[in-house]
Parts: sequence; C-alpha cells; structure tokens
Amino acid sequence: MIPLTNLPNTVSIREVGPRDGLQNEDRMLTTAQKIALINALNDTGIKQIEVGSFVHPRFVPQMADTAEVFAQIERRPGVIYSAIAPNLKGAQRAIAARADAVQVFLSTSESHNQSNVKMSIADSLSAAADIAHTLKESAISFEAVLSVVFGCPFEGDVPLERVLLIIERLLAMGAEQITLGDTTGMAHPRLVQAIILGIRERFPQVPLRLHPHSARGAGLANVLAALEVGVDRFDASLGGIGGCPFAPGAPGNICTEDAVHMLHEMGIDTGLNLPKLVECARRVEELLGHEVPGQVIKAGICGHIPNGEPRPWRAAAKALYAS
Repeated sequence: MIPLTNLPNTVSIREVGPRDGLQNEDRMLTTAQKIALINALNDTGIKQIEVGSFVHPRFVPQMADTAEVFAQIERRPGVIYSAIAPNLKGAQRAIAARADAVQVFLSTSESHNQSNVKMSIADSLSAAADIAHTLKESAISFEAVLSVVFGCPFEGDVPLERVLLIIERLLAMGAEQITLGDTTGMAHPRLVQAIILGIRERFPQVPLRLHPHSARGAGLANVLAALEVGVDRFDASLGGIGGCPFAPGAPGNICTEDAVHMLHEMGIDTGLNLPKLVECARRVEELLGHEVPGQVIKAGICGHIPNGEPRPWRAAAKALYAS
C-alpha cells in the first residue's frame, strides 16, 4: 500500500443524490421537492450536482420530471449541473434542458448492460459516439460513467483488459473524464488500487473519478484506497441513499456527509460546508419518510472539527508517517 503521505490536499465531490440517490426510492418526490433540495445543496459549496437522468420514464419513473427540474432550479455560477443519458435521444433532451455536462453510462459486462440499458456494450459504444458528436457541436462536456468495473452481479469479475478497451474507445470519442462505478459494492481496497493503477499505466493523463457504493461496507475504505493512488474526484449521495435498480445487491452510494466528515478529519479540504450538508441530509430523511444509512446524521459532527472545516493537522501527520 502506498503511504498516507501521498494523499491529495483537496478533493472534489459530485453530489449524485438527486439522481442516483432518488432513483432507487419507492417514494417519488415532487418536482418542487427536488428543486428545493438542489437549491439547498447550492448553499453547501458543492460545485457539481447530478440533477437527474434522461431515461425512459417506464424504466425509471422517479426521473420522469428531470427536464422540469432543470428548468426551475436556481443555478449558481461555477456549479456544474449534470445529467445522465444512455442514448442520443436522452442527450438531446439534456441539451434542451441546458445541462452543463452529460454523462454517458455503460457497463463493462454484457449482462449488466442488457439489464441496465437494454443494449450490448457494442451498441452502447455506438450510441456514445453519436452522443459525443452531438455534445461537441453544443459545447457541452462529454463524460463517461462505467458501471460494474469492480465486479458484476451476473458475471463476477470483470477483466481489466475489457475495461481498458472500453476506456480507449471513449477517450477516442473525446470523453473528458472517466468515472469508475462500483455499482453493487463488490470492490475492496486492493482491487480498487489494482484497477486504478492498471488504468493509469495505460492512460496516465486521463482524469479518473470513483463512484463507490457501500453495499458491503467498504465504501469509505475504498475512498481511502483511491486517495492513496492519486484519485481526488468522488461521487457521493446525501444520506447514503440510492443504488442501481437493475442489479441485485446494489443499495447504497457512499454517504456525502460521512465522506466529507472523514476527509475533513484527515485534513483534506473539500470546499464544502459540513453542517449544511447534514441539514440537507436531514431534509432528505424527512422527504423520504425513513431513516437514511448515513452515520454523521445520527452521531453528529465531531466536536473538535470547528464548523465542520478540515482539521489543521496535515503537517504533523506527514511528519508522523515519515518517521
């Protein structure tokens, strides 16, 4: 394992609760409730919010009003309001909604891709090429999200070489960032590092983002493992809600406020206001009408983190690990 002295000083969090969080919930929030939640997130200092997805409402009814949400949210300067799109039609709807970035998602296993988007990987790559061309004409960021990178619930282990080939195709299309999804929480720290280092060896300059799940309790451990090999971009969901509705055993994104609390305790800056994140998580809990998985909302912020800001102990920690 690489020593903790190599951890980044800052980390970027993309809040995926309004999309990945809510899509797995039985209770469907109203458009007004979603708008109010995103507007509250604006006050936390978050710079990237996944507003929704442009998928067929028959498959994900919770996202049927994404266009209306985009039309009515309060947009803050410097904040990227993104959307997920699986095909050209979805991307065109995202463009019409004035999304700042569009994330194309496809799986690294054929079985999960069929379950998730009803297409083969080859068909998804073809659709991605069409989307990339359309987004380039619209000057909207084109990003790629890869599902089940760390294991598929239908097929088991996913060969690294297949992941690399898919990334190669997406980069050739102009993907500006690759997100590695642990869709069903099958990752563990050594696997996370092995796959990230394998990708870095082939594509040393590609910006990587980790989308961890906590389905089996390893979410924050996998964040630390990714930090140790230089990843400084992560997805997280308020309260730890969410998951993939098209795969068994897929509950639980990592919890935004729990991840931020851990990072701040470690002296790593996220630019986020932790108390306001906790307030947003409480709002989510009230809206959904059930307890959320997050822990900070239950235990509270450690008293020695002033205002939820990062602890100024990095220099001492570096000296400790160097000794």
